[in-house]
Amino acid sequence: MTDIGINPDQIDLAEYRQSATFPPNVIAEIQRAADQGIYEIRGWGPKRKLPTFDDLAFLGASLSRYPLEGYREKCDTDVVLGSRFAKKPLHLKIPITVAGMSFGAISSNAKRALGHAATAMGTATTTGDGGMTHEERESSQTLVYQVLPSRYGVDPDHLRACDAVETVIGQGAKPGGGGMLLGLKVSERVAAMRTLPEGIDQRSACRHPDWTGPDDLTIKIQELREITDYEKPIFVKMAATRVRFDVQLAVKAGADVVVLDGMQGGTGATQDVFIEHVGVPTLAAVREAVEALEELDMHRKVQLVVSGGIRSGPDVAKALAMGADAVSLGTAVLIALNCNRNIYVEDYEALGTKPGFCHNCHTGRCPVGITTQDPELEKRLEPDAASRRVRNYLSTLTLETQTLARACGKSHVHNLEPEDLVALTLEAAAMAGVPLAGTSWIPGR
Repeated sequence: MTDIGINPDQIDLAEYRQSATFPPNVIAEIQRAADQGIYEIRGWGPKRKLPTFDDLAFLGASLSRYPLEGYREKCDTDVVLGSRFAKKPLHLKIPITVAGMSFGAISSNAKRALGHAATAMGTATTTGDGGMTHEERESSQTLVYQVLPSRYGVDPDHLRACDAVETVIGQGAKPGGGGMLLGLKVSERVAAMRTLPEGIDQRSACRHPDWTGPDDLTIKIQELREITDYEKPIFVKMAATRVRFDVQLAVKAGADVVVLDGMQGGTGATQDVFIEHVGVPTLAAVREAVEALEELDMHRKVQLVVSGGIRSGPDVAKALAMGADAVSLGTAVLIALNCNRNIYVEDYEALGTKPGFCHNCHTGRCPVGITTQDPELEKRLEPDAASRRVRNYLSTLTLETQTLARACGKSHVHNLEPEDLVALTLEAAAMAGVPLAGTSWIPGR
């Protein structure tokens, strides 16, 4: 049968006028849907361009303020999470944590490497769905245990063995949707941990089975406190959608920490329509969350952790300046492990992609051994070397954050404030609530 589809690579744009409504990628997706009759599932985060922290800039110190000398004057980076009610809040050396990524979504070697790197930097990792593995508990000095709607692998003994508990309501990549783990990644070990049949697709519930709103969340948080003898901080993680109301309801329910995952958050697998078309960009979500906490006089009393597309020290510093207490990284630390590195090119090509463009986390065929349960592929990720790369990356982010804070005259990264920022676009000014550069104007105010 002759293929009559359009090949974008063969189009001479000088000769053919491209449709703005139906560009080649839209045509290709319509044809794929027509051929397959099902939505696309993939990993990673959105491909579309969204407003980011790159659209903000710092006002460094000059004559009206003086900077701190980098080699003489201290700039602290520590943060306490969970100081509201917990007997044993987390005291981290840096305000950068590792986000929840399940064993199943990523390999045991990846879990081990992330744990060792976080421990070396004095920060925390997070379990993800499906329970806790001994590799991550042994390698992570500080471990946050996630309780998701699926309840896969939830064990009261493991709750008590961890350092904090994170109740997950939603994720930035799929607000209102449950998790997915395709059968290729449901190995014998993963199946046993989740009480599932081996090799069968796993689809998690989109909401917790025993509560339907904030009143039930209050009961759930109280149950978790009782199970952990009121020692562990209780985090509530949510996708960025109706941010102001959701944050305030989480505070009312008794959360010690709110984790807010913006639209740029990644995932191991979900529908492409979720990734690209649901949620609020992280930049806008931070400002709404901080304002929600300030309205309740709970800013800095209930800590705010922001995730979703955080990539660099400037991203960290800008999130802190907008009012976050810490950030959490997922996709970025996978890239530091080796994700999308220009190696094993032939295996990327077998997936129909190439390094730098891969989003095939859902297939279990990760060429670099990160998002796989295949023993042979997993061997490609050497935990010690991978741990060093992540540690170097986290160290660089911390140094960059300190450098920017000192340039603004701050002796602690948490002393950064919105006054230190300007926006470079109208959209960023409106979303972040900071003035457009060269003006005192904040659109909409």
